[in-house]
Amino acid sequence: MLKKKRESKRKTVFEPQESSASKQRKINQTGQQHTHKQKPQTPRSPSQRSNNRDTEENADQGENSAAKSPSKVKTFPKKAPEEHGDHGRPFIKTSSLFRNNPEIPDVLSPAVNQVKEKVFTSNMFEELNLHPHLVATLHKVLNVTSMTSVQKKTIPLLLSGKDAVVRSQTGSGKTLAYGIPVVQFLQGMQPKSLKVTHCIYSFQPFTWIVPGVLMGGEKRKAEKARLRKGINVLISTPGRLVDHIKNTLSIAFSAVRWLILDEADRTLDLGFEKDLTVILNALNATGLARQNVLLSATLTEGLSRLASISMKEPVTIHVSEGSEETVEACPQAAPQALSDSYVVPERLQQHVVVVPSKLHLVCLAAFILAKCKFEQRQKLIVFISSCEAVEFLLTLFTAILCEKPSTTSTKHTSASLNFYRLHGNMRQEVRHYVSSPVIMIVKDVAARGLDLPQVTWIVQYNPPVSAVEYVHRVGRTARIGAQGSSLLFLTPSEMAFVDVLANHNISLSEMKMEDILANLMKDERFKGRGKWDSKRSAAAFEQEVRERATVLQTDFENYVHANNESLQTAKCALQSFLRAYTTYPSSLKHIFHIRSLHLGHAAKSFGLRDAPQGLGSSITTNPANSKDSKKGKDKAKRYCKFSAIGQ
Repeated sequence: MLKKKRESKRKTVFEPQESSASKQRKINQTGQQHTHKQKPQTPRSPSQRSNNRDTEENADQGENSAAKSPSKVKTFPKKAPEEHGDHGRPFIKTSSLFRNNPEIPDVLSPAVNQVKEKVFTSNMFEELNLHPHLVATLHKVLNVTSMTSVQKKTIPLLLSGKDAVVRSQTGSGKTLAYGIPVVQFLQGMQPKSLKVTHCIYSFQPFTWIVPGVLMGGEKRKAEKARLRKGINVLISTPGRLVDHIKNTLSIAFSAVRWLILDEADRTLDLGFEKDLTVILNALNATGLARQNVLLSATLTEGLSRLASISMKEPVTIHVSEGSEETVEACPQAAPQALSDSYVVPERLQQHVVVVPSKLHLVCLAAFILAKCKFEQRQKLIVFISSCEAVEFLLTLFTAILCEKPSTTSTKHTSASLNFYRLHGNMRQEVRHYVSSPVIMIVKDVAARGLDLPQVTWIVQYNPPVSAVEYVHRVGRTARIGAQGSSLLFLTPSEMAFVDVLANHNISLSEMKMEDILANLMKDERFKGRGKWDSKRSAAAFEQEVRERATVLQTDFENYVHANNESLQTAKCALQSFLRAYTTYPSSLKHIFHIRSLHLGHAAKSFGLRDAPQGLGSSITTNPANSKDSKKGKDKAKRYCKFSAIGQ
């Protein structure tokens, strides 16, 4: 009896909506209107019901039938939906993007005194008593004449032979700050025999200085051959160097005089502490004195132990405001003494947009179209939480957003879109391809140590795991005094992260989701019903924007559900996103918790019409995480098993 009442109620709710929808956008390529007979809605079993609490999505969504049914909205020809007939199944309408979403409150960013750092000085490299060839190369090859603040403070100190812990904002010239002293030291020795590699290679007059690289993705045999020939400057990842220490007989450290740990805090965060211990033991076994340098834009407490075991009476260098004239002697180089206020580039404009999960995908797409199609000379880096999601978005955006417009209108001039990707699972030779992107979709591998030219926007589609990581992400733009902007996506339940950033003196200005979606009005491919008249009311404009967003979402969903391969790719990307969501540290679990996610809405952000079955069994956390993370994993599994629906 209860079951019949529920079914009756569902029909009462949906039949008017289907009737209204049947009068909307039935426009084919030739502009002709066609009528569509609605077939009776077939009741589904409880296992097929969506975890979405809004009844509209429960009745409208159905993964099996939707994958085989054409959409009512046809924005431009697509082969995939036409290849799938309805096979006697009822028509499934794309559910509304703008109903049953959580309320979006205004962003109240606390007032902060943002820490500033002076980038440039008037001091010239000639003042440092460097080799004339070195100074000439700086001028002619690298096109630099004056020192940045971090270079002014660091280079003389390192030339004097002291160990140092260097903290300075991203894009401030830290690579040259240690690269110049290293080259100056090597050019004076007797007998003469990637980003960092490029820096060393630039000093061509010193032909006896031979740099070499050891890193994942390269062939070990080729690396061993380079080691046997002899290398003056070795640039390596910790794991790969440990591999050669254990397995390559030709590697020796008897002549090592410098140890430089760039992005030292991130090296520890990635779990390389044991590898660093192996490397330090191999270096210390020679018994020779060496100079040690640790550098980063953010120095964390985890570095205090590393500094104490690897450095001798180091000096801590601050370049931020308030410490500009101080070089503090610090026997233990205790990073806990450093300020919690992080420095971001002064010409960086930081924004945040609050977007419900269901609208994430279309909002990101609208932003990309606005900046890279309808504006000139814009380059974006979009940060994503997992490799699978990077690959999924690259394929989806290339297929949908790069399609040629279906109209011949020349009202808006536009540029072609070029998407690239970068993550840790790519082969090394493929990574070199993406040095000058238009839109680069990346994982956090791109947050450190990459100097990509003329990046104008950093988009954090998935929030970072800490304020430190936020600083390094946005540091890929506004480098060396250039102008740059950043945009952080948050859901309504994640808004407290704004306060976390404010605690580190980082202030964000709000960008409205509606303003981003309004950019779809420039693209006629996603046109809604009828003709838009600019003289119509604001409410009519808002309705047209919503219709265009729905058309775009429908295109995404049609592509995802066109065949089993694309469907499985989307499911895999969703699962990897959920796994990544369980890895936020315990200090941020009150903001980023798996229980706060609406799985049905999250599925929409991957072009899925509902949440796949069995999400709980696919969510795992990093085994290196704490016991609290393991507990969170178990809770996530129970929650997902309860929330996920059947196919």
